[in-house]
Amino acid sequence: MSAEAADREAATSSRPCTPPQTSWFEFLLEEALLEQHLQKPSPDPPPVQLIVQFLEQASKPSVNEQNQVQPPPDNKRNRILKLLALKVAAHLKWDLDVLEKSLSVPVLNMLLNELLCISKVPPGTKHVDVDLSSLPPTTAMAILLYNRWAIRTIVQSSFPVKQVKPGPPQLNVMNQMQQEKELTENILKVLKEQAADSILVLEGALKLNKDLYVHTIRTLDLLALEPGMVNGETESSTAGLKISAEEIQCQVCYDLGAIYFQQGSTNAAVHENAKEKFFRTKELIAKNGSSSLHFTIDEERLAGYCQACGVLTSSSDDASQQATPYSQIHSCMKSGNYQDLVKIFLEDNVTLSLPVQFRQSVLRELFQKAQQGNDALDEVCFKVCVCNTVCDVLQGRTIDIQFCQLFLKPSKEKIDFLLEVCSRSINLENASEALKRKMAAFLKNLCLGLEDLQLVFMISSHELFIKLLKDDERKLLIDQMRKRSPRINLCTKPVTSFYDIPASASVNIGQLEHQLILSVDPWRIRQILIELHGMTSERQFWTVSNKWEVPNVYGNVILGIKDNLTRDLVYILMAKGLHCCAIKDFVHAKQLFAACLELVTEFSPKLRQVMLNEMLLLDIYTHEAGAGVSGERPPSDLISRVRGYLEMRVPDIPLRQVIAEECVAFLLNWRENEYLTMQVPLPLVQTNPYVKLGQLLAATCKELPGPKESRRTAKDLWEVVVQICSVSNQHKRGNDGRVSLIKHRESTLGIMYRSELLSFIKKLREPLVLTTILSLFVKLHNVREDIVNDIAAEHISIWPSSIPNLQSVDFEAVAVTVKELVSYALTINANNHFWLIIQADIYFATNQYSAALHYYLQAGAVCSDFFNKMVPPDVYTDQVIKRMIKCCSLLNCHTQVAILCQFLREVDYKTAFKALQEQNSHDAMDSYYEYIWDVTILEYLTYLHHKRGETDKRQIAIKAIGQTELNASNPEEVLQLAAQRRKKKFLQAMAKLYF
Repeated sequence: MSAEAADREAATSSRPCTPPQTSWFEFLLEEALLEQHLQKPSPDPPPVQLIVQFLEQASKPSVNEQNQVQPPPDNKRNRILKLLALKVAAHLKWDLDVLEKSLSVPVLNMLLNELLCISKVPPGTKHVDVDLSSLPPTTAMAILLYNRWAIRTIVQSSFPVKQVKPGPPQLNVMNQMQQEKELTENILKVLKEQAADSILVLEGALKLNKDLYVHTIRTLDLLALEPGMVNGETESSTAGLKISAEEIQCQVCYDLGAIYFQQGSTNAAVHENAKEKFFRTKELIAKNGSSSLHFTIDEERLAGYCQACGVLTSSSDDASQQATPYSQIHSCMKSGNYQDLVKIFLEDNVTLSLPVQFRQSVLRELFQKAQQGNDALDEVCFKVCVCNTVCDVLQGRTIDIQFCQLFLKPSKEKIDFLLEVCSRSINLENASEALKRKMAAFLKNLCLGLEDLQLVFMISSHELFIKLLKDDERKLLIDQMRKRSPRINLCTKPVTSFYDIPASASVNIGQLEHQLILSVDPWRIRQILIELHGMTSERQFWTVSNKWEVPNVYGNVILGIKDNLTRDLVYILMAKGLHCCAIKDFVHAKQLFAACLELVTEFSPKLRQVMLNEMLLLDIYTHEAGAGVSGERPPSDLISRVRGYLEMRVPDIPLRQVIAEECVAFLLNWRENEYLTMQVPLPLVQTNPYVKLGQLLAATCKELPGPKESRRTAKDLWEVVVQICSVSNQHKRGNDGRVSLIKHRESTLGIMYRSELLSFIKKLREPLVLTTILSLFVKLHNVREDIVNDIAAEHISIWPSSIPNLQSVDFEAVAVTVKELVSYALTINANNHFWLIIQADIYFATNQYSAALHYYLQAGAVCSDFFNKMVPPDVYTDQVIKRMIKCCSLLNCHTQVAILCQFLREVDYKTAFKALQEQNSHDAMDSYYEYIWDVTILEYLTYLHHKRGETDKRQIAIKAIGQTELNASNPEEVLQLAAQRRKKKFLQAMAKLYF
């Protein structure tokens, strides 16, 4: 080595350097590296960051040679990455406080789902249906962890979150944040739907009186080995980290208490459950000590919960709760005992146990009640405000403006009470010099602020004043009072009004912004904005509320307005109008839109057209929610405006997709098929996918029922929908059967996305249109090669019977769409028997036999006056009856099977006899014999019971067969009447059973 190189190396080695951060892939290459890394005092990257990196890499989609996005493969690399993430969580001892603080909801959801998977919880299993006591300890603990996280996440999501101030806009970052927000909302929606099940799981866990175990790094390593090498260690009662039964109960009680407390906002009775759980948690902590807990509980928060529950439940037998100031104040407010309320505040001025925020909230509530017309509360408000003010003075806080407002008209009684509060709030013998100086300064400033010398004398001659101020200070104060200008006669000065009280600019701006948020009066909104812009020109007042949302296509135009006041006014009027429209407050929405239209007409033709479009949409909503509900046709003017919107060709006008959707749906709902099929301009059909879809639907409906030659439009509609439901990539499942967590993008092969098609269909309510589109999707569902049970629907024969490229259709999405469409259609008309049959067929195809029977029976009931008339044969076809027979058979209701066999055009004796031979029947058996009218079946029953020696049942069968109306010699009309009567009674009995 040369001398120069040696010097350079020595200089380099002498400089301190930061060790490089360990990359995630290094843990894949060296098995022991993870544990070594986690044992470091300050590992870099930290554990929670490692979890994010491992799961992010394991869930990355791949791209094939055709540049198509593929789901993450279930290979060894990804399985190891998921295992590494679980190991890091195990190192953190599965502490939800740590994990929730550092990991987002989607990441933690993925992590806990992997824990369930590795703990041998079968995918798709409802946790509420599992008996925890029969599971291995680690499996039971995994289920508990997931359900604890679920309800904790629901509770956490109910808390208000401070909006993070956005930095410079970056498109990629904003898209990523939006995706994570949507994913979080979807997960929260599922968790809230399953909240009742999670609560039941945790309630069941409280009954477990045994210790459980949670996975450690060692047990996870054992699980990663071949099954034969595990030797059952992970399934034994000694594997993993031991969590005692008391610790489990303590944590579960606390989490259950939190969810019950949150639910109490809508159901006050649930507060009792919350109280029981929180006090049980308190007992367990007192018994075992908080330091012994494997998981931590915020004892301050627990104490707050207990106190709140004590107030909200107000149990009169709980003396300890009644002794707390919170419960006493709550009781006084509820009963109107305001004298005791003031006493409590006076006493607390000495003990200082009530937080200042609570004191202020009580005062605000009293002010609200006083403003509602209860004049007797004015004095109470003053007294409570005085107590709060003296408390603020002693604790060194600034005096609230409310005290100044209430003290505008001082009187002898007010001064007397103020001095009483001051005297009772400070013990001069034990008080510190600092407290005495604070109280003296308050009384001194009070004297200087008073104009009536008699009131000043009342304070200056009071014993407390004399003790607090020295002789020199009192003399100086008197001199200051004498120096006042004699020309001002304060006794004759008019009383200052409430609005004349001087306040800082920030207070005034805040009050005006609050009024701006609440107001829906366009004139008042304009006045407030003028005042605000007069105070400051630096603020953008359209950003005051994050609830004011305007579509991006409009926002770019509105925010381009140069005049700040006009820009704010247009933006806020539109945002408030859209919000009122969304909550169906159409009256205020119309006022706001009209004001906005009048404003923009003066300077922007583009925004004028935007407002006309929004007012058209508002008029559609107003008619559909009002006169349209009763079936009244819309006025011709509205129909003309809808047509005009669809035919509009004004360039550079920002358009919302929803308006086009609503216009086409409006025309379909009011059967404007002639316009859609014959009069709509061709360029409009070619450029607007909703118009094209509407035209095809209208043409198909117009030709129903028609000859075979008229099915060309049905074929066109079929091809459009098949293209929408086709995909350009392959969906894969992992080896464990679970669907990948990464969602695929929808195919862009069609004229719109499937979700857009579904959204559009859910705006339709015309029965024939819904029946047509439902029939199409049912046919598409039935075309699938591996379909076992076809679904029946009206007009199903008009659609093609095959698809050239069957593999390209996403049949899973088609099945989901069929279910959603039937559910939606039944909300429009729950008595459409054909739709009910489709719903029943769906349940039958998915092996939900009890639900299928419910809808088969409901379909028959709605078209036969609850079976008092004959069910039409096109409703109860042989296929429907056979499916009802199969449902009853699989539900082990074999007597019902035999009776239903009579409903077929040709009685199925083979199935009936086989069913009657079954002795383990879950139905009423011989009680159903009176509903049998087929003599052959009754004769077989008689023989069968005789053979088995069942004398009583044989007699019932003989009695049924001996009825004269069943005599074979009777005329056909009598036999038909006897059969019809028994059908009616049997179906009514079945309906009572399954409805």
